[in-house]
Amino acid sequence: MVNHDGAEGAAAAYVLSAMQAQPLLDARRNQLEVAATSLDLGITVVHLRLTDAGVLLPDGAILIWESVERIMGAQKDALIAPCFRLERGEPHRLRTFSETTQRPLSLMATRSAPTLLLAGFTMHRIKDTDPKRDTQAKLDSIAPVVGRVLDTTTGLGYTASAASSAADEVVTVERDPAVLGLARHNPWSRELFGKSNIVQWVGDASVLIAKCDDRSFTRIIHDPPALSLAGELYAATFYEHLYRVLRPGGRLFHYAGNPRSALGRRVTRGVRERLADAGFRRLRPRPAAFGIVAYR
Repeated sequence: MVNHDGAEGAAAAYVLSAMQAQPLLDARRNQLEVAATSLDLGITVVHLRLTDAGVLLPDGAILIWESVERIMGAQKDALIAPCFRLERGEPHRLRTFSETTQRPLSLMATRSAPTLLLAGFTMHRIKDTDPKRDTQAKLDSIAPVVGRVLDTTTGLGYTASAASSAADEVVTVERDPAVLGLARHNPWSRELFGKSNIVQWVGDASVLIAKCDDRSFTRIIHDPPALSLAGELYAATFYEHLYRVLRPGGRLFHYAGNPRSALGRRVTRGVRERLADAGFRRLRPRPAAFGIVAYR
């Protein structure tokens, strides 16, 4: 549940961050009457009239200057900034507390698509890349992404959305309703809820996969949270199920972390060993995607 209004299923409306507030303040400082910015985190550009009281929004509401400055002041990191949803001109920060993980969860803007911040961890790579390019690198490592695809961790839905462009069907699994609640407010996640060939399962992937038929997927993208947050998604039993549900000749991408870090190397070694034990072959590092590709 999103804490500001209790509307978990709310449709994305006006959403902005410091990155969209900055042009408004710049235009005001330069005494301009109109400013160009975005009300959907950079997907589209709108031209808004500036008044003494604030910014005139397309729905007729006024975003007062004090609120613009509050949105601007919320950014504490150069790479990410908190997202705010506007309701009748009043900004409400898009954050919640996850009952599933017992940790805080926030939607954070980047220079591209937003990411999730969970207990201090961003759920996408943002240094020297962005969430969209990060997602595409993972998919490119197992291209072509065709047939029936399993996405084990929905998150904001970028993987499922990108995979759905060529796949016949994408089954995407998310265990945390709070994550899906924030995704519904994210303008960049609209395809997740609007494409007919994306099938959403809500639940624990380590449990739900046991119900999948043998050899039922041609591609699997396994992009789990950190090992400390979701150890069950790194377990040997789960890998055995991944092997079981993958068709012969199918491909798996497994995110494992930065291969140049000590932690990333340690996680990668463990992942490789357990994937091999489960029956996967032709295990190949994909350092550009921070992961491993394996074949059945």
